[in-house]
Amino acid sequence: MSEKKILIILILFFSTITESFSIEPDIFVQSTVNRASEILAENISKDQKIQKLKLIAKETVDIKGIGFYTLGAKRKKLSDEDKIRYAKLFEAYFLKSFSSRLAEYTNPEIDVTNKEKLSENYTIVNSTLKATSERPEIKIDWRIYTKNVNNPLIRDLIIEGLSLARTQKEEFASILNSNDGEIESLFKVLKEFSDN
Repeated sequence: MSEKKILIILILFFSTITESFSIEPDIFVQSTVNRASEILAENISKDQKIQKLKLIAKETVDIKGIGFYTLGAKRKKLSDEDKIRYAKLFEAYFLKSFSSRLAEYTNPEIDVTNKEKLSENYTIVNSTLKATSERPEIKIDWRIYTKNVNNPLIRDLIIEGLSLARTQKEEFASILNSNDGEIESLFKVLKEFSDN
């Protein structure tokens, strides 16, 4: 067998392996929400639930990507040192905000209903949070970053048409605008939230 044929077989073989390990965005979302639901249903303290939810978020959410998106144009003006500081502060802020909010739910049931591939890098996954006696049905769309098909990541949640990432971006812009664009003002807000 010629070297060329061997090379082609190897390329096809490794392509098949890569394809077989890719994770479909809708399956990824359903798996993620199922894991979170199991934690929320556990008979453990709220603090223990929060710690476990933080671990899931670190695995499944593109925290760094969301963080720099929420800075808007300001991120281009930051020094490398400030970018590192911001990334650490935003991660702590995001994990606390995300996990403490989610821990309020006892056992959310979310059903994935559809998916729409926007591009090679993005897929929107549609889902529904089932209604209970305390709340109505809620539509949740997940913006999934799929550049690495083996490791999809959540980039945004759109709840009843409202983008959480965009809302966060507007909130940060408001803080910066109220403080003459000083990044230290945002650092202070993020740190105070995480420390309390």
